[in-house]
Amino acid sequence: MAIGDVIRVTTGTCSDLYYVDTGMYDVKRYGSVYVLDAERPTIVETGIGTNYERILDALEDVGLAPAEIEVIAVTHVHLDHAGGAGFLSEACPNATIVVHEIGAAHLVDPGRLWEGTKQAVGDQISHYVEPDPVPDDRVRTIADGDEVDLGDHALVAHHAPGHAPHQVVYEDPENDAVFTGDAAGLYVPDRDRAEPTSPPPDFDLEQALRDVETIQNLAPETLLYSHFGPAPRTHQLDGYARRLSDWVQAVAAARNELEDDDAVIEHFAGETAATEIWGEEKGRGETAMNVRGVLTYLDE
Repeated sequence: MAIGDVIRVTTGTCSDLYYVDTGMYDVKRYGSVYVLDAERPTIVETGIGTNYERILDALEDVGLAPAEIEVIAVTHVHLDHAGGAGFLSEACPNATIVVHEIGAAHLVDPGRLWEGTKQAVGDQISHYVEPDPVPDDRVRTIADGDEVDLGDHALVAHHAPGHAPHQVVYEDPENDAVFTGDAAGLYVPDRDRAEPTSPPPDFDLEQALRDVETIQNLAPETLLYSHFGPAPRTHQLDGYARRLSDWVQAVAAARNELEDDDAVIEHFAGETAATEIWGEEKGRGETAMNVRGVLTYLDE
């Protein structure tokens, strides 16, 4: 699969569902955005805003016009999931943008989110574009248990705040699938496992583990990862919970051994295996960000 490719999801019983590799961070198989060709056509996630035209091209491949899109649903407002919301809301004039109530203000006025993202991602910000605001009257806020009616499908929101307080996962009962956001980690198809994600400033290990349990209890046939792509639910969630706990323990142990937090960050970023998955720049940047998130969690 190459950047820009649009693939029909055939995992499990999924139907009328497609995803596009957005080429996020100029890396293949890292960022995916979904198009659900329901009675009320829907986009799930928006990417970082850079190259959002690839999502519009995906609509064309599926046979949809931007004006036909009725819902754009984001799992949370981190810019790798919602950075394109403003651009897509303009391109898709009839779409309602769906977001958890805690994050809605950041879509309408993304200034603070943009500044916070610069601090969180460091040098990776060179891959981003400053987000456009979403008109307030185009936003629908949701909370835990709320349902977005798509006609022949529905998206049921389940609050999953361990990664960020404004995160939900969306259950699609018709497809027996869950759009996982970042609640189930960063899925690596070639390795059939999910890598930890623990960004600052709001990562909470205990809540993140409860979020994994939330998805387990929903027992979907298919997991629809934002990073990256669909996978049948088998061992991934249990493995992710273990890997996430081990990751936090490893950072805590390194902090006890090394002289300062900068040394802890360099210790992990300098020898991360993530470079084998996503390349040198993204692998180091992702790891450094995740270390900072764990250190913030340990402080709080």
